[in-house]
Amino acid sequence: MTCPLCAEDGGALVWRGERLRVIRAQEAGFPAFYRVVWNAHVAEFSDLAGADRVHCMEAVTLVEQALRQHLAPTKVNIAELGNMVPHLHWHVIARFDWDSHFPAPVWAAAQRPSPAEPEAALRALLPALEAQLQSQLAQWAAR
Repeated sequence: MTCPLCAEDGGALVWRGERLRVIRAQEAGFPAFYRVVWNAHVAEFSDLAGADRVHCMEAVTLVEQALRQHLAPTKVNIAELGNMVPHLHWHVIARFDWDSHFPAPVWAAAQRPSPAEPEAALRALLPALEAQLQSQLAQWAAR
């Protein structure tokens, strides 16, 4: 069986480096749902060498900081599950007190309908966020 994160990007590609990539996931109700995906197929974070673990978490941190700066979320959720796709990837999700699941995890049952207006306003901010994130990741990777 082919690994979907080896076969394709796994969402809208924001940035690709030598060791990892950042994508925006297509998750209904969560427009600011990003993933940091390790390019090589490994299942667990501990499969990486120490320097690669540091590299990976620096990228996760840059994504979190960009979300906080551009979107001012209520909270940023970070998770590494891989139960459905055992390929190392970190979820970095901007959460808002108005989102359909808040304060529960995005994988829980919805607590209210997904609000169209705040989601649309949030989507309008993503191009600037992603442009800055691309620049920051490129500068970081060049060090």
